Amino acid sequence: MKPIRYAIVPKQPAAHLFEVTVTVAEPDPAGQRFMLPVWIPGSYMVREFARNIVTLRAFNDAGRKVRIEKTDKHAWQAAPVKGALTLRYEVYAWDMSVRAAHLDDTTGFFNGTSVFLSPLGFEGAPCVVDIQKPAGPQFRNWRVATALTEARATKRYGFGEYTAQNYDELIDHPVTLGEFELATFKAHGVPHDIVIAGRVIGLDMERLSADLKRVCEAQIALFEPRTKKAPMDRYVFMTQAVTDGYGGLEHRASTALICNRSDLPVTGRDETTDGYRTYLGLCSHEYFHTWNVKRIKPAVFAPYDLTQENYTSLLWLFEGFTSYYDDLMLVRSGLIKEADYYTLLGKTIGGVLRGSGRLKQTVAESSFDAWVKYYRQDENAANAIVSYYTKGSLVALAFDLTIRAQTQNRKSLDDVMRLLWQRYGRDFYKGKGEGIEEADVEALFAEATGADLSELFADGVRGTRDLPLDTLLAPFGVTVEPDVDPKGKPSLGARVRGGADCTLAAVHDGSAAQKAGLSAGDVLIAVDGLRVTGSNLDALLSRYQPGAKVEVHAFRRDELRVAQVRLDGPEVSRYKLAANDKRAAAVTARKRWLGGK
Repeated sequence: MKPIRYAIVPKQPAAHLFEVTVTVAEPDPAGQRFMLPVWIPGSYMVREFARNIVTLRAFNDAGRKVRIEKTDKHAWQAAPVKGALTLRYEVYAWDMSVRAAHLDDTTGFFNGTSVFLSPLGFEGAPCVVDIQKPAGPQFRNWRVATALTEARATKRYGFGEYTAQNYDELIDHPVTLGEFELATFKAHGVPHDIVIAGRVIGLDMERLSADLKRVCEAQIALFEPRTKKAPMDRYVFMTQAVTDGYGGLEHRASTALICNRSDLPVTGRDETTDGYRTYLGLCSHEYFHTWNVKRIKPAVFAPYDLTQENYTSLLWLFEGFTSYYDDLMLVRSGLIKEADYYTLLGKTIGGVLRGSGRLKQTVAESSFDAWVKYYRQDENAANAIVSYYTKGSLVALAFDLTIRAQTQNRKSLDDVMRLLWQRYGRDFYKGKGEGIEEADVEALFAEATGADLSELFADGVRGTRDLPLDTLLAPFGVTVEPDVDPKGKPSLGARVRGGADCTLAAVHDGSAAQKAGLSAGDVLIAVDGLRVTGSNLDALLSRYQPGAKVEVHAFRRDELRVAQVRLDGPEVSRYKLAANDKRAAAVTARKRWLGGK
């Protein structure tokens, strides 16, 4: 089968327009159909990328126009032609996220799902894409960062032709264009590039390389403890540094990240800031996906259907377990201390227990409803849904602790991940392409560990009971309790949106605000006759005791309301974990858990 040939050029950076061409050498004699994905794997929401196509024309191999019609929101049908068929179209790219595409005169980025039309019937054909430099002297120092394979005449990081074995591989390699910082390290012999786009002063790439090397080698060794063989020949961490942003999206041999530039390490400063710890956790999370979801997949993702939602009840396993391992790998690799890990874990526990949605929706239901609930949250989300990321990470913790306790630390969740890898992931891109069926998950856990996990599956995965983390942590000598400031300020039990106005963004179930009749969207204007703004509410409430009754004036739309509010006590936003048990059995159990042994 002849390759599908693409070309993409930042045609008008100031207008945020890419020009793309796709040529099919032997189109369907009945008329070739084309499709652009409506979603991108890893981000479970229909985004309708085709809405960003501004113009589209079709031509035969003689350069004459060919009739082409749009048949639905993401597909086109060309008239029959003899010989090759070429589509030329413009894509508006002004989405500064990891999911789509953006372009200006300083940088460019794109995912294939946003820019590369797929000729239907040729999904398995090899692809060649010519990535071209924008015209103008101001772009002379631009380079290309991608994990795509360079064609023979293309230098690494250079403009030119890149290849992919098929369309699925083509769209699984994002591309960064522009001027960027670059460093390379090897993790168990495999080159890993770090690309930082955006202006960052004093960036310590040497430290970042050393830290990420430790994380990557720890994860490779988890899945392949004997061979230490990575699943890719090369990997690229590509980060866009901005003033305020956070996010990541996994790919089979790279990840696209966004972070605050202040989170990145500074040369000459050895401290590990909260921001840098968060960034390392993000890198760890997306790198773990190299195994868990990019190769170990639910059956419904093998292959993806990019024309519509792909429903699965297993995102708690693929996203939640990845969220468990991201910080765990930081402590196992020595980048954070045991006490730091407990702090992060306590924050996660607090976040999950603060929302009453955990008592109404299971993590399996949350996974299935990701398309319409988790990715489309409203002001009532905390009262109606639970996150398969955060609750899923606690479910993973519960499985790990339970397995270790039942087997006297001979088995752990690591054994589950390794069996998933051996059976479903290791050969996924070698022609197998098989994902795990939902009905087979519980049996695989039992096979990998020999532990009885039926109660945890019933209560933690398919049920809404709070996980007995205090009981599960006890054999490891770790205590967990609410981290409450005895002098903490009273609260309304509501989340306030920042800004000049004091607007309630969310009101929690059973809270003081809800009992008094206040709702999300209400704009508070006064407490006991004193003006309220988005910045002084906490200071006003700090002068009262929990249980005090205050009069609140608020606007709901254009109607003034008066509410009598009896203030709640301080909110519990996190839990305190401590390892004070110095007995040998507890110390050994902790070392095996947090050391990965």
